[in-house]
Amino acid sequence: MEFGGRPFAAGRIADMPSFRPILFVVGILLVVLAGTMLVPAVVDWAAHNEDWRSFVIAAGFAAGVGTSGAIAAWTPHFQIRVRETFLITTASWVVLALFGALPFVLREHIGFTDAVFESMSGLTTTGSTVFTGLDNMPPGLLLWRSMLQWIGGVGIVVMAIMILPLLSVGGMQLFRAESSDRSEKIVAHPFYLAASIGAVYLVLTAACALAYALAGMTFFDAVNHAMTTLSTGGYSTHDASLSFFDQPSIHWIAIVFMAAGSLPFVLYIKSVKGDWLALFRDQQVRGFFSMVSVAAICLTIWLYLKHWPLLSAVRQAVFNVTSIVTTTGYASDDYSTWGTLPVSVFLMLTFLGGCTGSTAGAIKVFRLQIMLLMTREQLWRLLLPRIIYPRRYNGERVSDDIIPSVVAFLAAYIVVTAVIAVGLSAFGLDLITAISGAATAIGNVGPGLGRIIGPAGNFASLPDGAKWLLILGMMLGRLELFTVLVILTPAFWRA
Repeated sequence: MEFGGRPFAAGRIADMPSFRPILFVVGILLVVLAGTMLVPAVVDWAAHNEDWRSFVIAAGFAAGVGTSGAIAAWTPHFQIRVRETFLITTASWVVLALFGALPFVLREHIGFTDAVFESMSGLTTTGSTVFTGLDNMPPGLLLWRSMLQWIGGVGIVVMAIMILPLLSVGGMQLFRAESSDRSEKIVAHPFYLAASIGAVYLVLTAACALAYALAGMTFFDAVNHAMTTLSTGGYSTHDASLSFFDQPSIHWIAIVFMAAGSLPFVLYIKSVKGDWLALFRDQQVRGFFSMVSVAAICLTIWLYLKHWPLLSAVRQAVFNVTSIVTTTGYASDDYSTWGTLPVSVFLMLTFLGGCTGSTAGAIKVFRLQIMLLMTREQLWRLLLPRIIYPRRYNGERVSDDIIPSVVAFLAAYIVVTAVIAVGLSAFGLDLITAISGAATAIGNVGPGLGRIIGPAGNFASLPDGAKWLLILGMMLGRLELFTVLVILTPAFWRA
């Protein structure tokens, strides 16, 4: 039997995963997380807010645990195999979400469940929130929410480009960080690839913050919204989200940078290295913009026929379509009041997502394009059974192992969404809330539909059991399902 491309003898116990590298990597990440907690601590201290103590205590605890774990696990020679990689990826997100919740827990009136929900929603860039009264919340906590999404966003990009392709999760092997002939890498070393991704991410965030500030946001609002826009996370410093700002220019800036965060970051690196047309040639990028354009045009026509002013209809349609497709989750208007057709469209858009190698979640464009490629091939085979249909994506041949990987992912995505929806209904939630809640959690989108978790509501009133189910859904969706599901199978632990 084979697992991850390596043979295992049937009927005997396979080598157990080594937990030393897992403990070491997670420990180092905890130390880094502790360092980032000091930033909101300084902000609260400068604002004469006593909450700075919560961040210092949380940072000290995280640093102590992380340092102890890293020292205890240290060895000069680590062997990180496929199994350890699965465990490191999953454990990192779980542990960081738990420790990221500490500043919320240490603050008065925030329960453990709500704190973990907010932290997991932040790190997975989902953007669903249980908090109200954001306009009066201490600046440190607002900044911490934004930083969680910003950290999670760059972590997602690195994972999608450098880890998931190696694990062959959901067809991601189609997007290696190398050229098709394996002879020309984008950069010479994985470290430099990660550094290049971080540099592009930082530059785009700074550009977004500057644009927001020039459009009229305060410096604090501009920085926070820049972090949650590029990460396609959607946390805001105001309960009204971006509808708080009545300047149309701010909405258009958000549209541009939400889309920027949803494009493959590898293509930005290629563009900087001289291949200026890399973004425009990419089949996935063209598909993404085509999908957004069609949905936005349809909703613009709908709103105009409902007697909206044309410019307002265009802006609201483009903004909200871009927000949902990119899985950002900002709201500039309560689109659940637009009518039954827009509500149906937005529910469908919740499943789509941006490009692979970006901060966006959901199914992603390339899987939808592979599915269409397979459907078209099947139609041709029905008409002409003997025809040899070429499978090509971005000019490259699609290998046979990618097709079943994509099909399995799509099947798992539908099944997991349905299971979570049924689970939510068991807690007494109505059908629309249960289905849209499951979809928005798995897709890491943010707002659902209905009066409870719609764009004008939040998740605070849900039962704790429902929140934990959504926490699981957010993590499963962010880690592309199989990264988590595979470690729950007996085959992962034995031959």
